[in-house]
Amino acid sequence: MKTMSCTQLGGACDKEFCANTFDQMAQLSQQHGMEMHKQQDAPHLEAMQKMQELMKDPVKMQEWFGSKKAEFDSLPED
Repeated sequence: MKTMSCTQLGGACDKEFCANTFDQMAQLSQQHGMEMHKQQDAPHLEAMQKMQELMKDPVKMQEWFGSKKAEFDSLPED
């Protein structure tokens, strides 16, 4: 099990997520983002807007995703 924060995953807060795989981690982060979107949390909405811009460029998005996966892989087990 490894831990990453919302901020580490491109979000806007210090909420921590724990997961065994990077895919699980991404899913937890996405669920949190959807909750924050429902609450219209301004900092998270701003972070989401930045991610949407990044997603317009598939190469940059793949690089970002790869760097986050590498960061997850390098973390020690909890």
